[in-house]
Amino acid sequence: MHITLFQTDIAWEDKQENLRRVKLALEKLQGETDLLVLPETFATGFSMNTGKLAEPTNGPTLGLLQQYASKYGIALAGSYIVRHEGEYRNRFFFLTPEGNATYYDKHHLFRMGNENNRFSPGKERPIIHFREFRILPQICYDLRFPVWSRNVGCEYDLLLYVACWPASRRHVWDTLLQARAIENQCYVCGVNRIGNDGNGIRYDGGSTVYSPQGKCLATVPDAREGMSTVRLDIESLYDFRRKFPVWQDADKFKLE
Repeated sequence: MHITLFQTDIAWEDKQENLRRVKLALEKLQGETDLLVLPETFATGFSMNTGKLAEPTNGPTLGLLQQYASKYGIALAGSYIVRHEGEYRNRFFFLTPEGNATYYDKHHLFRMGNENNRFSPGKERPIIHFREFRILPQICYDLRFPVWSRNVGCEYDLLLYVACWPASRRHVWDTLLQARAIENQCYVCGVNRIGNDGNGIRYDGGSTVYSPQGKCLATVPDAREGMSTVRLDIESLYDFRRKFPVWQDADKFKLE
C-alpha cells in the first residue's frame, strides 16, 4: 500500500480554500498512491469556534471529500469538526474510493487549548480495514497516552495520527511517534500542519512515517508545505513479528 503525507498550512476557518488545496494535491497524486493523510481539523484549523464551524456527519465537507476519493481513486484520512446528537466532536474520517466511511472521535481532549470544554470525547476505538492493512486512527493529543494505542495481540498494522501539534513541543511529537512504532511493532504515520493559526500558535510539521523498528521511512521537510509518498510492505511487517515476537510477552490489561 502506498501512503502519502500531506503537510500543509491551514487557512484559518476557511473551508473552501482548504478543500481547494486538497483537490490540487489529489490531481497531482492520481495513480500514485492509495491513501492521502491530511492534518487534524484540516478544513478549519484547531479552532474552538464550534458553533460556526461544525457540520453534521454527512455535511458538505465530507460529501465533497467522498466525491474526491471516488473521482481520484484515493482514500482520504484526516479530522474535522462535527455536530453529533447535540455534541461537538473532533472526528477522524477515513473515506475510501469505493464509498466506505469509518469515523473515530478524539478520545483525549486537549484541556490546555480548552478543547475539553468545547468538545465531547469519543469512547470507541475502531480498527479500519483498507487494502491488506488494519489501521488504528488517532488524533494529536492521543499520542501522549500509550495505553489507548496499545496493539493488543497485533490487532492492527498501521497506527495513524493526524495532528495540529505546536512547534514548541516538537521534540515530544518526534519522540513519541517513534516510540509508538517500536512498542507496538507496527508502522506509524504522523501528519502535522505548518504555519501560524488564528491564535498565533506556530507549527513546523514533522510529518513522518516510521517502520516497526523505529526507522524513518518518509518525511516532509520542516516548516515547508509538501507531500511524501512511501510504500508500506505488509509481508515484511508480518515477517518481523514472527522473527521477533515481543508482542507475545506483553502485559495483560483491559481498557475501561
